[in-house]
Amino acid sequence: MLGSNLAANFGEEIAMLLFGIGFANLLLQKNLIKKIIGLNIMDTAVYLFLAEKGYITGRAAPIVVDGVQKVEAYINPIPSGLVLTGIVVSVSVSALMLSLTVRLYRRYHTLDLDEISSRLKKEGL
Repeated sequence: MLGSNLAANFGEEIAMLLFGIGFANLLLQKNLIKKIIGLNIMDTAVYLFLAEKGYITGRAAPIVVDGVQKVEAYINPIPSGLVLTGIVVSVSVSALMLSLTVRLYRRYHTLDLDEISSRLKKEGL
């Protein structure tokens, strides 16, 4: 019983595993680039989870073909729209974080968050 349930929810399990990996990376790494990668892994896990929850086996994309207009024939388009919107926002946030990381590197010549923090304290900021 448990094995069949695990196989049926394989996508959700992978999404949770990816989220955990990204979260651990975000917490444990001191390098800013590695933290950004961890955040991107977490984003991807959320998108995978939403896509898995929005898909219903045996149903098609909500495009009316051959006059079939029954709601039961199509999947819900809302999760797909949320995933697409989230990807656009994620790319924008990643670009902003990377640009700020480049600025920090140019100023402090390191990507180690602890080193940058200690230099900020020395500067009195």
